[in-house]
Amino acid sequence: MAANTTANNENILPGNVTLRIAVVGHTNTGKTSLIRSILHDRTFGEVSARPSTTRDVVAAHLLVAGVPQLTLFDTPGLEDGIGLYEALEQLGRATTSELRHNEPEQIKQFLATHEAHTDFEQEAKVLRQLLTSDAALYVIDARDPVLPKHQDELAILRRCGKPILPILNFTAASNSNASAWQEALAQVNLHGWVEFDTVSLPEFGERELFTHLGALLPKGKAIFSAIVKNREQERQQQQQAARRITAELLMDVAAYAETVMDPAEHEQTIARMQQKVSRREQHCVEDLLALFGFDQSAVNLPEIAIKAGQWQQDLFAPETFKTFGIKAGKGIVAGGAAGASVDLMLGGMTLGTGTVVGVLAGGAWQTWQKFGRNVRHKMQGYYLVHIEESVIRLLAARCERLLAALNTRGHAAVEPLQLLDAEQKFQAPEKFKTFLRLARENNDWSALSSGVFRDDVERQKCIKLITIA
Repeated sequence: MAANTTANNENILPGNVTLRIAVVGHTNTGKTSLIRSILHDRTFGEVSARPSTTRDVVAAHLLVAGVPQLTLFDTPGLEDGIGLYEALEQLGRATTSELRHNEPEQIKQFLATHEAHTDFEQEAKVLRQLLTSDAALYVIDARDPVLPKHQDELAILRRCGKPILPILNFTAASNSNASAWQEALAQVNLHGWVEFDTVSLPEFGERELFTHLGALLPKGKAIFSAIVKNREQERQQQQQAARRITAELLMDVAAYAETVMDPAEHEQTIARMQQKVSRREQHCVEDLLALFGFDQSAVNLPEIAIKAGQWQQDLFAPETFKTFGIKAGKGIVAGGAAGASVDLMLGGMTLGTGTVVGVLAGGAWQTWQKFGRNVRHKMQGYYLVHIEESVIRLLAARCERLLAALNTRGHAAVEPLQLLDAEQKFQAPEKFKTFLRLARENNDWSALSSGVFRDDVERQKCIKLITIA
């Protein structure tokens, strides 16, 4: 699925576009935001709290398999519905008896008047576009009360003789008046509507929207069905790609190991691992945002200052592990370690809350029973430093929470994601233990480890252990 845009010219259309949908409504109800959500393109148009942001008609073409199938027209906001309704009423009383019941023709007569080019210039742009469209999406800010100006707008739009599908936007808001709007729509014989919050997308909102349009425009039913099918395929591919991106992060961190030959180099090694893992997680987040069509403003990723060789008490955050349902390692719980057991802490992304999440490594050589190989290495003059299992689980939980948020984030959203507010216990994949063991045994499977990186068939098999849903 793809889209392209034609700005400020509603007449330029590819020859094989078959359906034209005008997106109309009162000023500042979220018309541009709705088109952004439908296109999955947060760069379309301009979204602002200022009234009358859209001043001209802008066309966006929705493609399926490279073929234009649908054109959405972003129109200026209706600003003076009451005044325009009165002007049309006066014109209607002055028309001949033959045109009394031909409301689309009355609209055309109005568009030829001086008022249509002066007092009602913006409204006239909307009416011209609607007359040449197959249907309209009437976008309603459900937070607004039902007022006479809105009722007049609907009466005016219905005179164009085109099917109208009301879209109740911002229904997730606590002050939503959705029920009042539904009653008002029913009173003017509009019994079908779609709740489509452009900031917090409903689970099946997009499918419902296209299904309603198919019922409204029988000639376009096949097109809307094709769009829905294509979008569902894209979503499956997107989810698979997201799991793959996450699995690559976990592989790089789980297999990551550094060899310490001289105890004097231990702190430098720790600092190096801190920086590498922190950057690797940030790259993962950036890749996930790009996959879903968002830029980095969707999640705050401030740099975390890490001082090499110093004990960073402020990075210990047992509460954060608890928030994600992860049992922290002993080093994190104790807040320190004695002797040769040194914990490695690093900062990760802060997900819109400013919370710094500590990530622990080291301790891999603490007991002979569990880490005999590393202890033997140390007796021979060197040892390996790994990232602790609880940290890898934490990284997985953070990615899982991010994916859940991205799946319901509309492309009109502007506030950074808040991912640490709701408690949710992390469930590791069934074969996580096997994945971790194999990764630990093959340090060259990590792109972070020093030495030659090996991305072979066995590594790919291991990654599949945690990418299969």
